Amino acid sequence: MENINEKQYRAQVLIEALPYIQSYNGKIVVVKYGGNAMINDRLKMSVMRDIVLLNLIGVRVVLVHGGGPEISEMLKKVGKESVFVDGLRYTDEETAEIVRMVLAGKINKSLVNILESIGGKALGLCGIDGHMMKCCKADERLGYVGRITDMDTKVITDALDKGYIPVVSTVGYDDEGHIYNVNADTASAVIAGALGATSLILMTDTKGVLRDKDDESSLIEKIWVSDIPSLIKQGIISGGMIPKIECCREAIRRGVKKVFIIDGRVEHSILVETLSDRGIGTMFVNED
Repeated sequence: MENINEKQYRAQVLIEALPYIQSYNGKIVVVKYGGNAMINDRLKMSVMRDIVLLNLIGVRVVLVHGGGPEISEMLKKVGKESVFVDGLRYTDEETAEIVRMVLAGKINKSLVNILESIGGKALGLCGIDGHMMKCCKADERLGYVGRITDMDTKVITDALDKGYIPVVSTVGYDDEGHIYNVNADTASAVIAGALGATSLILMTDTKGVLRDKDDESSLIEKIWVSDIPSLIKQGIISGGMIPKIECCREAIRRGVKKVFIIDGRVEHSILVETLSDRGIGTMFVNED
């Protein structure tokens, strides 16, 4: 049995969370789900429970996901080689169909099923539904990798208004009927901006932005977007982190108040970041 001190501690945790619950109640929070948290079953369940809890306390959560490893696995099964150009997957028409099958079919419906099984009310969507995510080619060298030209979030807001957790896979379309593979970080920034989200949370396999990449204790907890160019110039933000940071800056430019990069390898990292006095990752904000 719990002793009185343990019960008091649990009560204190709830009291600490109260002002955050109040501030997020009725607000839209977009979570971009990826990395280890997608392939580790224990971490996956932790993320899904966090999202259901936030939904139950009145936070309007939108879950956006990719699925690169699963796409590579399926391409391998059908005997098709994965080709990358500047770190991005080359997507011909056949690959685009496999992307749609894996993202909008397998992964999306699996996440909806998990959320429903633990008491959530979820609805699976992709960027083709309701003509949500209209695209053009981002770069001819990449084939059908999409740049979003128009975002219609009505199908998402309809789902939110009915109490559902929208689970969005980043598959786009164009007026000629082509299917596009859209980067999930980029899509989550555009979706968050179009929805007027109060925050965007990017789940990664890193602790956040580190002043020294080899020292996890050097986490930078808060970054003004105006400081990003300087941090890139200093080499503090480099390599694969640069496009992720650019997505953070784009979300802020589109009106999102706060963007977080958090460590998806830590259980319940979403709750720690949103509902506690001290967060777990790096927060990006505008000067005002």
